[in-house]
Amino acid sequence: MKKIEAIIRPEKLDSVMEALEAAGYDGVTVTEVSGHGRQKGIVEQFRGKEYKLKFIPKVKMEMVVKNNGNVDNIVKVICASAYTGEVGDGKIFVSAIDDVVRVRTRERGEAAI
Repeated sequence: MKKIEAIIRPEKLDSVMEALEAAGYDGVTVTEVSGHGRQKGIVEQFRGKEYKLKFIPKVKMEMVVKNNGNVDNIVKVICASAYTGEVGDGKIFVSAIDDVVRVRTRERGEAAI
């Protein structure tokens, strides 16, 4: 099993979710997060004054999937639907998951996904 974590622009969440649903993938956890990458934040203007936002609002999507071709396909779907071509489009992390337990039924492993 693999865990896919995608940090994307908040305004791209709907298009990414629609693309994942169209591709047949569901079961996503979404969290509002903030942070910065290489750009080290952005400069905004409010009422004529400049101020620096060190942490930019983002959305973190998390999915756990079986160890087959789903991972590559999900990554392609997220990349295609979250892409703007600008700095700050986001990152996708893929990591191994040792075990999953469904609390209600106590099922383990891939059966719990």
